[in-house]
Amino acid sequence: MKNINPHQFKVAAPIHLKDVPTFFNVETSEKKKEKEIQKVREKLSKLQDIMYAHNRYGVLICLQGMDTAGKDSLIREVFKEINARGVVVHSFKTPHSTELEHDFLWRHYLALPEKGKFSVFNRTHYENVLVTRVHPYYIMNENIPGIESVDDITPEFWEKRFESINDFEKHITRNGVVILKFFLHLSKEEQRERLIRRLETEKHNWKFSPGDLKERALWDDYQKCYEEAINKTSKPHAPWYIVPADNKETARYIVAKTILDELSKITDIKEPELDDKVKENIAMYRDMLKAEK
Repeated sequence: MKNINPHQFKVAAPIHLKDVPTFFNVETSEKKKEKEIQKVREKLSKLQDIMYAHNRYGVLICLQGMDTAGKDSLIREVFKEINARGVVVHSFKTPHSTELEHDFLWRHYLALPEKGKFSVFNRTHYENVLVTRVHPYYIMNENIPGIESVDDITPEFWEKRFESINDFEKHITRNGVVILKFFLHLSKEEQRERLIRRLETEKHNWKFSPGDLKERALWDDYQKCYEEAINKTSKPHAPWYIVPADNKETARYIVAKTILDELSKITDIKEPELDDKVKENIAMYRDMLKAEK
């Protein structure tokens, strides 16, 4: 799929989501797509092994998107070749009581990747400027000084949240975390079709909730919040990529290829070299082991 260049999906200037396509035609078969993503998966797996041995960088992959955008299946397909010890997936749900006793970024700090590993945030710290902005009464659960009612949640409040998120991401990148953020850009019509398939396919019925329809009714509100969040937080050190998500296989390939391309730009990632004394005695160590027979 030579016509895919990850750079074309990167947000480097303000965008309007309504002008960004949700479908990208790669002019190839589904079978060819699977072969291409398999090649990328294998390269990612090898690179992660080297990063693990190198022990200097962690990788944070952030996935956001509307319901049915394909986050779960994307995670399964993109990262399935990576050693199980090398990638940890975190799905952030409604904060529980312990998490609410801390600031809104606390639980995300706890989930950051160790050096040499990948952390995948399936829904992310951006929920704190997305779902809470569409449903501001959720903020009341945080018991924040000066916020006595929803009326106290001003535009300045959200600006400070964006500032906190930018500071958070700047801090962790300074300390060796590579951040790549992906918005799976789904059309409203494609979401409708996917929700219908969930209802018509018995084995997928469990995925459906009446709440999905309530959130769908707020589609325009969510699009507005996503647009502002992306525009205010896509930075060179923590870029957003808007991935056309109406075709799941294409979206998976774009995400996988982007991760591989961006990590390949870090030129100091390499396997550690053996100590000179160990190198000198490799033959001796080999002979010692063979002599055990």
